[in-house]
Amino acid sequence: MHDTASAAGPRAAATTTRTATQTPPHTASKSEQAYAAVKARIVDGTYSPGYRLVLAKIAEDLGVSVVPVREAIRRLEAEGLVKFERNVGATVAGIDPTEYLYTMQTLSIVEGAATALSAPLIGPADVARARAVNAEMRDCLEHFDPVRFTALNQDFHSVLFEHCPNPHILDLVHRGWNRLASLRSSTFRFVPGRAHDSVAEHEALLRLIESGAGADEIEKAARLHRSATLDAYLAQSNAGSLSAH
Repeated sequence: MHDTASAAGPRAAATTTRTATQTPPHTASKSEQAYAAVKARIVDGTYSPGYRLVLAKIAEDLGVSVVPVREAIRRLEAEGLVKFERNVGATVAGIDPTEYLYTMQTLSIVEGAATALSAPLIGPADVARARAVNAEMRDCLEHFDPVRFTALNQDFHSVLFEHCPNPHILDLVHRGWNRLASLRSSTFRFVPGRAHDSVAEHEALLRLIESGAGADEIEKAARLHRSATLDAYLAQSNAGSLSAH
């Protein structure tokens, strides 16, 4: 990695529970602190696609040396959140529409399955917890904050799939969410209207689970819920492409 770069505007993602200005506990290594801080800024849009990561500046901001920052950037590069170009340096990776499409399609299948398998193990306390999160999401609609909404959205779905007894399916779900980490906040920013529908669909899912609906019905509802977000994003992207011509 070369200590190069400049700046660019903010952008959207995913969802993280730590804000860009927060730093990890002091018990974490400096490399871990740098990794968490830079990743948080990518996810919340502080570092937008194409943003050139100046290692020395980041190190100064975090109060560490360049070495742990370089290690963090290499780790983020391996995760696909950062790319390195000769004569340019490290930059935040942009949104790859094809990767987004494939990831969302895969996640709709595996998360649908995980939710269906979890359903018999979801108790009243879990439903209450998920419904409380969904209530926060509903409140968030009034003064829409796509980053917060995205974080709450992940919290909600985690309640529904976290009891999945199949560790392989559960691992695939987590991998899908991790791949979306740098994209998620942008999804609802591009299609804010989808957020209203999402909250309503969440309640419908909870009612299915409470009613003891069959696995096939729950899986289909969970899969269509995920696909609807992808469809809304693709429709918006296609509309933007057409208007540019």
